Amino acid sequence: MVSIDPTARVDAGAELGEGVVVGPWCRIGPNARIGSDTVLDSMVVVDGHTEIGPRCRLHHGAVVGTPPQDLKYAGEPTRCLVGSDCVFREYSTVNRSTLEADPTTMGSHCLVMAYAHVAHNCRLGDHVILANAATLAGHVIIGDWAIVGGVTPVHQFVKIGCHSIIGGGSRVPVDVAPYVKAAGNELRLFGLNRIGLERRGFADETVTALDRLYRIFFRSKLLLPQAVKEIRRELPPLPEIEVFLRFVEQSERGLARPRPRR
Repeated sequence: MVSIDPTARVDAGAELGEGVVVGPWCRIGPNARIGSDTVLDSMVVVDGHTEIGPRCRLHHGAVVGTPPQDLKYAGEPTRCLVGSDCVFREYSTVNRSTLEADPTTMGSHCLVMAYAHVAHNCRLGDHVILANAATLAGHVIIGDWAIVGGVTPVHQFVKIGCHSIIGGGSRVPVDVAPYVKAAGNELRLFGLNRIGLERRGFADETVTALDRLYRIFFRSKLLLPQAVKEIRRELPPLPEIEVFLRFVEQSERGLARPRPRR
């Protein structure tokens, strides 16, 4: 059974799944589709061609699917797609895409904390966390299980690798490789995200291999092609290593690196 507060405004064209709860003063547009058992607390806005999966929670003032903050946007029926079990805290915002063929997307089990912003054409994987007031510019790509700390702006077209963590108050103008810790303004790496990998059940042998990979790639004086060749020669052919190598080979904005040693 769907529950809609009398003060809410739900367009007749919207599709609400079984068990959806729409709280006071919410507004849902005509092209919205909201999955079963999702809860909209109060003063939530879901606009545009937006699909939100089941069992999500949108807290007071969250806004999902509004037009992109992009001067190139010409009013096309662009989309915003959100997976299941995501949480949007107070006053977080997610814009739909600029172009119809490339929607803004978010995986499942993501947490978008208060005042965080996801801009047009961003693509977030599963289990991504954006802490309070983290701000993603357009076309940012974030891999599974990555964490972006609070009050951290991320430049447009930046890619953030899976299982990485970026400290709060940082500035992210370049790509951040998978499995690493990064922080600061200027952004620097601080080794492997070992605690995060251990919490997510990575085998000891895999963590050891990734630690060796980090040292070869970021601490040797080898150029990128030489480092990739050395990693493939020295380390076992683990899928996690291939994920890292594909990421760095495809990086277009350059990579965050450790502070140079004196």
